[in-house]
Amino acid sequence: MKNSVRERRDDAGLSQADLAAAVGVTRQTINAIERDRYDPSIELAFKLARHFDCRIEDLFDPDFDVEDA
Repeated sequence: MKNSVRERRDDAGLSQADLAAAVGVTRQTINAIERDRYDPSIELAFKLARHFDCRIEDLFDPDFDVEDA
């Protein structure tokens, strides 16, 4: 799943560790999300969206056609 977590984190001037602490996960989890190696739980997706004051859809793109769903 494509995401804009890294761009938003960079824009906010946060390190991966800072963001991880803010949403209650490890730095490694943030790294894996940013590298598209891990899809966050819905709970974590909501926490990230809340932290960046945006919608989940603004952070994550499932990268599939509606017809495929």
